[in-house]
Amino acid sequence: MIPLVSDTAQQDDGPVTPAHPKRYDMPAPAPLGDLELFTAGHPFDAYREMRDSAPVCWVEENYPSFQGPGFWAVTRYDDVRTVDLDPETFSSQRGGINISYGAPETRHPQLFAAAMNTMICLDQPFHLPLRREHMPFFTPAYTRSLQQAVETKIDALLDSLEDEGPTVDMVKQFSAELPLYTLCEMLGVAEADRPRLIEWMHHLELAQDTIARKNLGEIDPAQIMAFMTAMNELFEYGREVLYERRKAPREDLLSAIANAAVEGEPLSEPFLDGSWLLIVFAGNDTTRNTLSGTMKLLTEFPDQKQKLIDDPDLTPGMVDEAIRMVSPVIYMRRTATRDAEIAEQKIAEGEKVVMYYGAANRDSSVFADPDRFDIERANAKDHIAFGMGPHVCLGKRTANMQLDAAYRKILARFPNITWTGDIDIAPNNFVHAISRLEVSLNG
Repeated sequence: MIPLVSDTAQQDDGPVTPAHPKRYDMPAPAPLGDLELFTAGHPFDAYREMRDSAPVCWVEENYPSFQGPGFWAVTRYDDVRTVDLDPETFSSQRGGINISYGAPETRHPQLFAAAMNTMICLDQPFHLPLRREHMPFFTPAYTRSLQQAVETKIDALLDSLEDEGPTVDMVKQFSAELPLYTLCEMLGVAEADRPRLIEWMHHLELAQDTIARKNLGEIDPAQIMAFMTAMNELFEYGREVLYERRKAPREDLLSAIANAAVEGEPLSEPFLDGSWLLIVFAGNDTTRNTLSGTMKLLTEFPDQKQKLIDDPDLTPGMVDEAIRMVSPVIYMRRTATRDAEIAEQKIAEGEKVVMYYGAANRDSSVFADPDRFDIERANAKDHIAFGMGPHVCLGKRTANMQLDAAYRKILARFPNITWTGDIDIAPNNFVHAISRLEVSLNG
């Protein structure tokens, strides 16, 4: 039986101060635990300062969203690779993948348990067998089989944009809808149930902020009730469909999850909840935010947009470059299982190590002129926005396929489409969550 990660990581067990002297004795130049910081996007200037002066930087803060021991922030490309590719030294299972889960009395119990008891928080020998159960739905052949349906959906969404235009919220009208459709096709979710997933995603992206503000008494009780209701509905629905698939499996991803077995044992209820949460969040969120972030980039770099219009065969490279620039997952945390060293900084067993993917993806030692969006960048594929090693994102092919198909069709249909400058980004320091992006279809 897979051990419950939530049982072994109830508290952050790292130190408030590091066990070893700080090799780079510079305080973090931005409050990385402050959710509000990320409503302006990634703090790229702070990342640059850390890469240059403190590539392994001790962060010691106390914010409503981050109440616990400090952590090491890793920002250079090669160092992030080192951590991601060494799961024996840097564990996902020992403390989970978030910087902090807060004090037990402040958590949403079911959401915490599901966030911990999931494939992404498992090390060997449990991670790979569970990952294999998902693999048939993420192969190149399966992704190709989805493409025609995805392209048909894109055409329908662009029709809706035109009907709604000339100015529309791209997130609401397109970016939220396309990955939801693709995910539900893979999962086998009934058409009538699909709009509920968008509502649940909205609450999940705001969960950190909602819980933090609740703890401070700074939120309307009605909002708390809406959040609690949404979370209850999310997990009730997930259990209902997963148990239904156990009784009557189909050829879909829900059935693969429901009937997954590790060491001959079916998944326990906490891991069913965790698998459901992971696939809904990861399968939706990163593609949605990259779709929106790419439109922002194409507007900010009009020469690159024109290149793409003139030569649509540049689209695959543009997709890689957009994912590098957007970096939809802000960070992943690991916990040291033994004493280690990164960039001459000694790390003690039990200390948290946090990899900032947006920082690594703008490391000038790897990507020349890293803040420039260059759709012909020769090494754009070397981005690590999807992670590396055993935990590399399963859905990266599906994400790339959707982005490629979407932007070929968007620019063919609306070559003058332009971001107006209006944007809302959710207070979330784990994912770059664009909640509204206004575009003009006619420029």
